[in-house]
Amino acid sequence: MNVLLIEDEEPASTRLKKLLASVSPELTVLETLVSVKSAIEWLTHHHHPDLIIMDIQLSDGISFDIFNEVEIKCPVIFTTAYDQYALQAFKVNSVDYLLKPVKSEELKTALEKYKKRFSEKTPPEIDYSVLLSALNKNKGEYQKRIVIRYGEIIKTVEIADVAYFYTESKINFLYTFKNQRFSVDHNLDELEHILNPKEYFRINRQFIVNIKAIDKMVTVSKSRVKLTLNPPCEIETIVSTERSSYFKDWLTGQ
Repeated sequence: MNVLLIEDEEPASTRLKKLLASVSPELTVLETLVSVKSAIEWLTHHHHPDLIIMDIQLSDGISFDIFNEVEIKCPVIFTTAYDQYALQAFKVNSVDYLLKPVKSEELKTALEKYKKRFSEKTPPEIDYSVLLSALNKNKGEYQKRIVIRYGEIIKTVEIADVAYFYTESKINFLYTFKNQRFSVDHNLDELEHILNPKEYFRINRQFIVNIKAIDKMVTVSKSRVKLTLNPPCEIETIVSTERSSYFKDWLTGQ
């Protein structure tokens, strides 16, 4: 059985490969793709695999955008770090999903479900139109406020007021345009799913920035860009090499 992985976080893809080798040794991973763009390119020029395991949030957008460009007829198992999508639609279309971090038993169950339904001589035809329709209804609806807790006090912060989110000493913080800093319960993977991708971009593993907070940009190497933020940040903010091309597209609104 040939499988295509679409996952932009290297630790997650490495872990997933180990789990696949453990629960289904006969499986062959053809390729690991890290973006919507590379997935569209690969699927356009290659025979489709028996199965795709696809992360929902990729470095350059939401993986559902792939379906708008390529007709995918093979089954897909989706993975997600944040349970906010129209998950019922996955079930309607015989598509499974796994919440991150993916557990061995859940992956094994998903693969068994695939084998049972799609190893027949005439496997059922997959129609992703219901899935896309359900998702399009929610398109553009992003979380507007985030709940902050410090001590016994609970308050909300308007996400539009947040200049950037970052991780420091394994604690996640937000910093507002009014120079307020609060710790947040969400990690950056989760925040990527609730923030409007036209306004916020994850420049590296440590930072998500609001486009309005970027005061200055300087090229520090062929593929890396250093940002000066406003309000200022004491931690160096450099767009990682692997996200650089997507960052430039994001700046233009693509």
